[in-house]
Amino acid sequence: MLIWEGAALLSNLPQLFPTPVSVIVALGQLLAAPGPPGMAWAGELMGNTLISLWRVIAGFALAAVTGVFLGIIIGWWRNARDLLEPVIEILRPIPPLAWIPLSMLWFGLGFKPAVFLIWLGAFFPILLNTVLGMENTPPKLIEVAKTLGAGPWQILIKVGVPSAAPSIMAGLRIGIGIGWMCLVAAELTGSNSGLGYMIMYYYSTMEASKTVAGMLMIGIAGYLMFIGLKKLEDKILFWKAA
Repeated sequence: MLIWEGAALLSNLPQLFPTPVSVIVALGQLLAAPGPPGMAWAGELMGNTLISLWRVIAGFALAAVTGVFLGIIIGWWRNARDLLEPVIEILRPIPPLAWIPLSMLWFGLGFKPAVFLIWLGAFFPILLNTVLGMENTPPKLIEVAKTLGAGPWQILIKVGVPSAAPSIMAGLRIGIGIGWMCLVAAELTGSNSGLGYMIMYYYSTMEASKTVAGMLMIGIAGYLMFIGLKKLEDKILFWKAA
């Protein structure tokens, strides 16, 4: 914080390089300002944060369900991997930003295209980590399960998925971070609210301290969700510490 403050003061460009103090002041101003449409009661900062949080949660939840489900299928059955892997590897390098025009054509403006882009960003790390976890299921565990009379579905549910669970949880934690990274791009799709919209708005008005305040809120919200997932992981995978 001291290095940031000193560098900002030495630059003598307060409009471009705000100090920590100016960012704290901007946070106070944004908290007191009226909120976005429909959320005037929450204030500008918290209202936009709640809107962005809802979009990220919706997109991440869709990515978690689809990524884990498809990852289990691809990672467990070779035929499915051979069929779907080329398609996934073609689509995966395309950045979410490139999907903005199509998302607007398909879903219009506002909530739906934003959720789609966040889903797209979070989906692939969740999928790939799930596939990796399923593929790395120890063969000895499978052999033991077969020896004890377990059927194919029992082996999948009681051996494959629990074995892949640490990798799946790692993918979820990576996915939530990338979901927040996609937020600004997602809220460019005709949104008139949210932290991404707020950041771009104050960028256009050259109010760098309020731009940084919005960025800081994304970082805080993302960190809190990361901590929540880590606690969930510790609860579900309690056996890891044993």
